[in-house]
Amino acid sequence: MSDIIHLLPDHIANQIAAGEVIQRPASVVKELMENAVDAEARRIVVNVSEAGRSRIHVIDDGKGMSETDARMAFERHATSKIASAQDIYALRTMGFRGEALASIAAVSQVELRTRLRGAEVGTKLTISGSMLDNISMDACNEGCTFTVKNLFYNVPVRRKFLKTNETEFRNVITEFERVALAQPQIECILLHNDKEVMHLPASGLRRRILNIFGKKINAQLLSMEAETSLIKITGFIGQLDSAKRKGSLNYFFVNGRYMRHPYFHRAIMNAYEPLIPEGDIPDYFIYLVLDPSSIDVNIHPTKTEIKFENEQPIWQILSSAVREALGKSNAILDFNTEDAIHIPVYNPAMGKYADTPEIQMKPGYDPFRPLSPIKQNWEELSESFEQDQMTSSGTLPVRISLSDKEEDQELLFADISPPCFQYKNRFIITSLKSGLVLIDQHRAHVRILYEQYISNIKLQKSISQQMLFPEIVEFTPSEAALIPTLTDEIQWLGFDISPIGNHCYSINGVPAGVRDRNPVALLKEIVQQVMTSENSLKKEKSEMFALSLAKSAAIRSGKSLSIEEMEAMIASLFSMEANNLTPDGKTIMSVLADDELNKRFK
Repeated sequence: MSDIIHLLPDHIANQIAAGEVIQRPASVVKELMENAVDAEARRIVVNVSEAGRSRIHVIDDGKGMSETDARMAFERHATSKIASAQDIYALRTMGFRGEALASIAAVSQVELRTRLRGAEVGTKLTISGSMLDNISMDACNEGCTFTVKNLFYNVPVRRKFLKTNETEFRNVITEFERVALAQPQIECILLHNDKEVMHLPASGLRRRILNIFGKKINAQLLSMEAETSLIKITGFIGQLDSAKRKGSLNYFFVNGRYMRHPYFHRAIMNAYEPLIPEGDIPDYFIYLVLDPSSIDVNIHPTKTEIKFENEQPIWQILSSAVREALGKSNAILDFNTEDAIHIPVYNPAMGKYADTPEIQMKPGYDPFRPLSPIKQNWEELSESFEQDQMTSSGTLPVRISLSDKEEDQELLFADISPPCFQYKNRFIITSLKSGLVLIDQHRAHVRILYEQYISNIKLQKSISQQMLFPEIVEFTPSEAALIPTLTDEIQWLGFDISPIGNHCYSINGVPAGVRDRNPVALLKEIVQQVMTSENSLKKEKSEMFALSLAKSAAIRSGKSLSIEEMEAMIASLFSMEANNLTPDGKTIMSVLADDELNKRFK
């Protein structure tokens, strides 16, 4: 029998590795920016075309590479970050696996121009699908300039599964922001199709956060700091009133590296949960610094999963630090008055401070005692009530005896029961031929508005109410970069907006029926939901827009409705084909059949 095990060619092995390391254009941006950080760059420029699908251009002013290093950098497992296995447990660099450049070169066409600091001439090389095409001397700037073209050109299946340019560019922005937040001392610039999207000058951490997410977040940030022999924790957490259900800003960084950690997120939520509504999530930007030998970042090629040797103690320190920051901001109030200081009261008549006047009390006073005794003669009260009814209507009221037949009772109730009524300002109860139906008023209104908005989008028409005084909405750079791609859907929903510069837009009109809502918050909420969505098809995006606006504009639970409003809602709901579920699959109504009602009274 012949041998069947053999070594894979390098280009095939590189493509397999690229499947884990390079998943989309954003992965290329992440790896090249982290290499620039390791090269001690002071300025990084990222320029992508068609969301990185056709070209990714990354320029840094780091150390640069010699000709030999430039060629070796694209070999698999070639790295300058570690020299032995022990170095893995003392990592202070972003990269160390030696797979990033080899993986990028395996699935794209790469051009590298690089020059060492102080060298007179640099190097230019081009690689396609792991194969070296050309290498030569080049008169380039110090540092490195990477140009990655036609990503996944030789892996058509992977290229086919890329999302739309809007979705892919959102992912590029996300990776760019993570590196920029981790390294505020580095100037970072992002361009899309040669148009500047973000320019983040070197600054402190707080200024970097404001430059990315807007100046309004400044008032919502609380500083936090804790330092022990085990770990140092710094950063910012959000005020209680800034917590929200979706779109919260949650960032963990360990030794300058972004990470995800559900266990530490739980520590933060543990401190916030007694103080914010259930389901809300606060913003936080938390930086952990600890001995590299106590963590393991070699879990996954993306290096966003990290194992900690002392997770439980760090959890306790982190939770305590968050509580302390909230306490310093008076977010946690202590109502214990046992040791309260007596504050004298100033008496203007006496012209001096005096003791607090004593409160006069009536020992025999009972606030719950009725002013006059209640009549206990129920027959007399009943007769009086009937007499009043006769006087006002001229007819005797309907009287139902326990001995009446069941059919007579049904007729009597059918004549006097109202068409619908509201229960706890949340549910509408009405009757059908088959029984009683309970309708969630908020969900019913969501379904009604959703159908209206979908119809407007399909017909490409809008019903907008112009505002007497336009309002200004300020978007973050990442949000502002996506607004031009969403303009049509925003307009068809009924928003009339116009750009005024510096990531700001003027809201001149809002969808009909939402004038009582804050238009700035409403538009921001819709854009944020679009950003966090993975929908890529035009139809899916339109449906998501309509659903987002419907949820924001629908009446809330707790709002009192008139009979006319309830009847109009019921009529609109029952006129639709899909009236039992909201667009996102939540139950709108529940029917209590006559058979079930009869069983309850057996």
